[in-house]
Formats: sequence, C-alpha cells, structure tokens
Amino acid sequence: MATLLRKIGLIRLHDRDTEDPKHHQGSLKGTKGNQKNHANKHCQTASDANILSTPEIKARKLDQQGKDKPSGKDKQGKETKEKQQTGGGGGGGGGGSKATSASSIPPLAPHRQHCTQVRTRRLMKELQEIRRLGDNFISVELVEDNLYDWNVKLHQVDKDSALWQDMKETGTEFILLNVTFPDNFPFSPPFMRVLTPRLENGYVLDGGAICMELLTPRGWSSAYTVEAVMRQFAASLVKGQGRICRKSGKSKKAFSRKEAEATFKSLVKTHEKYGWVSPPVSDG
Repeated sequence: MATLLRKIGLIRLHDRDTEDPKHHQGSLKGTKGNQKNHANKHCQTASDANILSTPEIKARKLDQQGKDKPSGKDKQGKETKEKQQTGGGGGGGGGGSKATSASSIPPLAPHRQHCTQVRTRRLMKELQEIRRLGDNFISVELVEDNLYDWNVKLHQVDKDSALWQDMKETGTEFILLNVTFPDNFPFSPPFMRVLTPRLENGYVLDGGAICMELLTPRGWSSAYTVEAVMRQFAASLVKGQGRICRKSGKSKKAFSRKEAEATFKSLVKTHEKYGWVSPPVSDG
C-alpha cells in the first residue's frame, strides 16, 4: 500500500513538474480574473449580507447606535435648556406649557408675504382704475412713490352746498386727504385724514380725523374701493354742514397726523360704546 501511494505521488509530481509553465500561469490568471469579476459583481450584496450578518458586526453596530443615541439624562438636560431659552424654565408647569405652545406657533413670514401681495395687487388695480376714469372727481398722487401711502385730491362736492361756495370764494381747487393702507388691506380699513384746507364740522374732527363708521374695523368691508370711500366722505361733508375755516389764526394751523390718530381712536371707542348715529354706512 505504501508503495502504491508513493507511485501515485511520483506521478502527480511528474505531471506538475512537466506541465507547461506558460500554460499553467495563464490558467492561473484566467482563474484569478474570473474570481475578481465575480467578486466585483457581487461585492455590495454578498459582502453586506455576509459581513453585517456576523454576530461581531451586529454587536458593534448596536453598540455604536447606543453611543449615538442620547441617554435619558442628556435628553432631559437638553429639554430643560431649551425651555430656559424659550422662557419656560423656572416658572412651574404653566411656564413649560407656554414655552411648548409658543414653539408650536408657525412663523408669520409666509402669511405676511401673502397679505403684502394681496394689498399690492388690489392697490395697483384701483390706482389704474382711478386714472383710467379721469372724471375729475378725485386724483391720486403717491407719497414719495409709496404705493401704500396716497395723497387724494377731492375736486368736487355737491355744487348746491355751502362748502362748494366756500371753495369757490376762497379759490380752493380741491380738498387734500392722506390715505394710508395697513398690511392687511383690503381686509382692514385704511386710515384717512384731511390735510388741507382746515375744515369745520362735516364730521371732520381734531387733527383732520374723519368720523365715519365705514373707516372702522366694525363698519369696513373689503368690497369698498377708495373711490367709493371718497364719495361717501364727500356726502358726509355736505350732510354735516362742513365749511372751510376762515377764522384768523386758526385757519392757517396745519392738521397733525398724531392728533388725528389720537382723535380717531377716541371717537371709535365712544361710538362702539354708545353706537353710531351719524353718519351711518348707508349714507352716500
């Protein structure tokens, strides 16, 4: 038996020794190339499946996730720090809830941007319409090219009124008003006041403030145009027996915006308490 094994061994050694070296080397290269291509082809699936499935890698991965995940103490400390930054810490349970509710409020920037776009489109449309009509009832000039700040000239009132006679006698070609539009116009009313001339009665108060219900949030409608508001104002001047002030000294005193704003706020509070008796929205 031993002799037979030796013979087989000698035959294998002889075959290996007598084999063409080039042929042997080429076959090795071909085998290595096939193995390499096979490895590249399946490197992602095979390596991931085999390597990630080993217990050592799984344990290492779980350990790494445990390091990356904050502990209960760290998480609690982070939440406490955030509450303190938002003003919720140190104020009891109520303070924490306020901080949470405040942080959940969405930013107002997109809403404000939308309101600005609506206001711009509406005012551009109204300005073009007024200029297109050209009926000499009113004319508009932008204050320092500001679309949201208008100087409006009222050229006409009832020609049978005492105010119209005053305008003719004093050479007053128009009544000048300033109209400013808030951010949420046309859903909120503009603020309107008389600039010149100085008027008495006609629902024109201190500072040039105008007592009209439709200029208040309660009486305003987004359907009202600037032209419609001016026609209502012209009617209110006549109904309230407005006159141009001719008293020496007082007639030259300019209206003040600050005084007009204070007067308007005061009259709104008064009318909200006791009601609007004149002029009602239906006038004009």
